[in-house]
Amino acid sequence: MKTFLTITAHPDDEALGFGASSYVLSQKGHKVYNCILSGSVDARRHKPDQEDLKIHTNKAQEYMGAEKPILGNFPNIKFNTVAHLELVQYIEKIIEEIEPDVLITHHPYDLNNDHYHTSKACQAAARLFQRKPTKPIEAFYFMEIPSSTDWAFPVDGQTFRPDTFIEVGKIGVEQKLKALHAYEGVMRPYPHPRSDEAITALAVLRGSQAGKMYCESFQTAMNIINF
Repeated sequence: MKTFLTITAHPDDEALGFGASSYVLSQKGHKVYNCILSGSVDARRHKPDQEDLKIHTNKAQEYMGAEKPILGNFPNIKFNTVAHLELVQYIEKIIEEIEPDVLITHHPYDLNNDHYHTSKACQAAARLFQRKPTKPIEAFYFMEIPSSTDWAFPVDGQTFRPDTFIEVGKIGVEQKLKALHAYEGVMRPYPHPRSDEAITALAVLRGSQAGKMYCESFQTAMNIINF
């Protein structure tokens, strides 16, 4: 069995990018941990109070079959004000504690600036096993976040390019939607990318690209193959 660790900026990112996969993988006996760097999202509009947000976050993890969430206290929409090293060292600490086989984070050319800084810090932290004795990471992937990754403008062609697909089935998509609806004020009416219809359509699209019914997709950053 494998241990999966996602490092994301905000509550709901983990569900948007990995929610269906988390459910399917956990049902197969794998462990999924979600580390959310801005656990309180203090600058978010229409944010519930702190206790309610914690309840929402925990409920979302239950729907995804994930372990208890790891919540940081970095400032929402202000990751650019945090020293890069501080973010890296925090993520490294989580990696040392969880010892993941697979690490997943935001795509570095995501439109959201917090996602960008999360990705850059995670890329540095992913090399921890090459700097000190710790369990090596077998694979490292970038996820896509509807309304952030898909809204990014192309920079020298550096857009999200899926090359890895996890078949999640209809039940996986349903559990993902339940997790997203556990968060107050996250979902939007169609045609917004964070609508039930668009989330389902994306799973259908990614599934068709892989010859499956429903999938979540990822872009490989590193994959160490041991024959």
